Amino acid sequence: MKIHSLKLVCFSPTGTTKAIIQGIARGINQSTVELIDITSPDARKQPLQTSDKELLVVGVPVYMGRVPALLMEWLHAIKARNTPAVCIVVYGNRVYDDALLELKDIMTKRGCIPIACAAYIGEHSFSSSETPTAEGRPDARDLNHAELFGREINEKLLSVSSVDHISDINIPGNYPNGGITKLWSVDFIAIGDECTQCGVCAEGCPVGAINSKNSNLIDTEKCITCCACIKNCPQNARTMKTGLVKDAAMRLNKLYKERKEPIFFL
Repeated sequence: MKIHSLKLVCFSPTGTTKAIIQGIARGINQSTVELIDITSPDARKQPLQTSDKELLVVGVPVYMGRVPALLMEWLHAIKARNTPAVCIVVYGNRVYDDALLELKDIMTKRGCIPIACAAYIGEHSFSSSETPTAEGRPDARDLNHAELFGREINEKLLSVSSVDHISDINIPGNYPNGGITKLWSVDFIAIGDECTQCGVCAEGCPVGAINSKNSNLIDTEKCITCCACIKNCPQNARTMKTGLVKDAAMRLNKLYKERKEPIFFL
């Protein structure tokens, strides 16, 4: 089966999911590649349409064991026509629970034919130098795995004559999906005197929770605790306050030190 182009879709506030799908794309080695980064609110205003001549790779982080709830409207607006698809979730070394099964089901309902699925590990959103969890991941080993996975996807595509010959992939998980879709609404970000009001945090916030004119003002109802503003601050002026999120970071650091490896379903 010959595809004409590769579409990469990612929601990636801290860049880990984006790095994984780009690694997979290197392995697929398609000449025409389009990256659709839906991290910013404006990017999620544009609906996606795909055909059976394209390969769609969709990558999302795992939030509380599920596909992030804020992506549901955009994902459910996808219009695909028998598009072969690769479903990728990236989790912070804890568990991916039902997120991969959920993503596969969503893409199937939107008209995609899943040809491969995988769960990769990225540095946890709550990870810091003080309480690291999956620090520095995806690392070189992960990205090499992603590239090899991409090559296997390409081989599978070449081995079938059409999407009609792609067999269903069995993904572990539960119905109804478990995990928690409601995120915390919590004031957890401390802002130090080093802050220069450069606006990097506001520009990179995936939900527009940070005031663009005064980055000290954070809408905790919008905030999804992705910690992109902490990780991306050029002055290291943003840290976690003592409280719920910092306690969770300490638990993750204590309970999930053992390295987990990517798993794929082909």
